[in-house]
Amino acid sequence: MAGLMKPRSVVNVVTGQETSEGAGVRIRRLLGNFTLSELDPFLLLDEFKSDRPDDYIAGFPDHPHRGFETVTYMIAGAMEHRDHKGNHGLLGPGSAQWMTAGRGIVHSEMPRQQDGLMWGYQLWVNLPAALKMGEPRYQDVPGSAIPEHRVGDALVRVVTGRSGDVEGAVKGIATSPLYIDVSLPGTGRFEHEAPEGHTAMACVVQGSLSFGQKEVAAGQLAIFGDGTHVTARADPAGGRFLLIAARPLNEPIARYGPFVMNTREEIHQAFEDFRAGRF
Repeated sequence: MAGLMKPRSVVNVVTGQETSEGAGVRIRRLLGNFTLSELDPFLLLDEFKSDRPDDYIAGFPDHPHRGFETVTYMIAGAMEHRDHKGNHGLLGPGSAQWMTAGRGIVHSEMPRQQDGLMWGYQLWVNLPAALKMGEPRYQDVPGSAIPEHRVGDALVRVVTGRSGDVEGAVKGIATSPLYIDVSLPGTGRFEHEAPEGHTAMACVVQGSLSFGQKEVAAGQLAIFGDGTHVTARADPAGGRFLLIAARPLNEPIARYGPFVMNTREEIHQAFEDFRAGRF
């Protein structure tokens, strides 16, 4: 029946695995690890969170990307972005950057602080084959420009996609993603559309939440089965999570390090182009 609501149930819960990236930044990898290598079109999800400068001060010096998009969302702290094309941006608390690497970008992401809490998330989203060699672009969005509104008990910040009548700050993404930051008070309830056929997941930022019958704690990622809506209930202390969904590409994936293409030959070409300075 048209319009019938189908609640999504949790089909998998992944606990983040600690590792390091960049020049030695301590991270917790929730997606793109041994437990779950990818979730079309999502390729990776990392949390970086520490108030110890040694865990983050070395940052992410110059490194290349091709064939996908990186999404950085800051909870606390400040990071500075620079790239080989002369672009420059500053990410502060509550801000987001959606970078479409396309045919190639070399950039750095470095802390703009010497101490204090650094906390954020980076998501990798695959690009369809037809766009992998497109022009790179950035959508840098300060925290003040990310719209927020109330959905029942929840305060919802809309990075991209649509929440009720509110359209997100990031526009024009090929996979039609939804990326919202949801804060719930103690025992608060939340319901939101996650389009049928789209891949959907929830990353718990703080507290503990129940999605249907499954309890998921901070540092864990809930993977949803198909349906039309996600429902959540916070524990008595309240909770916060990122609800992320997007249209799967259903295309072959070839990936190695910072490059994600459709064939091994395209990966080899990416390395050749990078070494030859053709980015």
